[in-house]
Amino acid sequence: MDLKIHRPQAVCSLSGRPFVAGEPIYSALVRGGSGLERIDVAADAWSGPPERTLAWWRSAFPATPTVGAVLAPPDVLLDVLEELEGRQEDEPLRFLLALQLVRRRILRIVDDAPGGPTGDELLLACRKRDREYRVRAVSAEEAAADGLEARLSALLWSGEAA
Repeated sequence: MDLKIHRPQAVCSLSGRPFVAGEPIYSALVRGGSGLERIDVAADAWSGPPERTLAWWRSAFPATPTVGAVLAPPDVLLDVLEELEGRQEDEPLRFLLALQLVRRRILRIVDDAPGGPTGDELLLACRKRDREYRVRAVSAEEAAADGLEARLSALLWSGEAA
């Protein structure tokens, strides 16, 4: 199994206090509802690994920020959204990608669409390409399918932390 472990968060998961460069921290990989989640905790707030911990370790918060993952350009993501159209096996991935594009304000949900937000299909408008996209709204079970989160992450991010 090839796990991609992201760099530490900038703040303590328990106290919310920002970390200082060189400060000792504990990190843990915890099984959560959406897969493995990384938590980073200041040494003075650490009381041991939380429940459902797969692994934990002690390290120091990095002194200088490093270049991490880079979000894919909007045009690339729109190309992928168009390429996935009509591929029934990729509908859950296409739906989650579309939601990310809505979140990034590249697409917007058209409210008066037949079968709109409450139906089984979303109608999305893209001002950048002067085009509309129809995307099937998938169930929560379909969106939580094994490997789907990793595929979406690989589409959205590039670089060392992807």
